[in-house]
Amino acid sequence: MLFGKITTISILLATSLFAGIYTIDTEHSSVGFKVKHLMISNVKGSFDHFNGDFEYDEKTKTLKKMNGLIQVDSINTGIEKRDAHLKSAEIFDAKQYPEIKFNLSKIEDDKAYGQLTMHGVTKEIILTYENGGSIKDPWGNQRTGIALNGKINRKEFGITWNKVLEAGGVAVSEEIKLDIELEGILQK
Repeated sequence: MLFGKITTISILLATSLFAGIYTIDTEHSSVGFKVKHLMISNVKGSFDHFNGDFEYDEKTKTLKKMNGLIQVDSINTGIEKRDAHLKSAEIFDAKQYPEIKFNLSKIEDDKAYGQLTMHGVTKEIILTYENGGSIKDPWGNQRTGIALNGKINRKEFGITWNKVLEAGGVAVSEEIKLDIELEGILQK
């Protein structure tokens, strides 16, 4: 019995020795989204200011933890007037809710489960997870790439603004598609 406990503890310690903390390299990462506009096309956007870190086990090629923080005021769709509306109290209300947070709960196969907090509401979401692998860059840094994609319903987070179209349908879809590409640098 004692031998079994010592073996289990040894395995856990050995596994954690290969895990490293990576800081997100925002110059080589993106947090993007797209939403259906007028029921006929997609409008794309991104958040320019975000940060976070993740724990990645190089030996098992497993993402262990992840925390991300997005500054809502950095939303960018390429149209200043639209961005101002998105930041306003009608939509994101960036003054009252200045940050979007994501905390990874677990990875199972190609699914990432986590808690997303947006507009004062926290919900569990499931995203598709893709491991981009690891590499040593020309400057000696260990880097790992991660992609997360999926959909959320903005109304579930209290973002309900819309306009009904005369021909039927709405101006902005409730479904938001997320496209997140992260490159992390191992902290030494």
